[in-house]
Amino acid sequence: MRIEKIISKAAAYANDDSYLLSIMVAKRANQLAEGAEPLIKADKNKTKLTDIALMEIAEGLIQIDKIIDVE
Repeated sequence: MRIEKIISKAAAYANDDSYLLSIMVAKRANQLAEGAEPLIKADKNKTKLTDIALMEIAEGLIQIDKIIDVE
């Protein structure tokens, strides 16, 4: 799938807020860098962590309340 479609699909899970989407991607990429396993079939050594995070969000596997500490 083209990156534009992935971003568009992921934006829907971030309430079409690009700032919120970028925070979600950054937080999830940090989790992956710290050792979390990808929720999709992807090789962390061959695929950028931000791309993995974006694809996970686009598939609806990551919700905003699970990735960002809401107090």
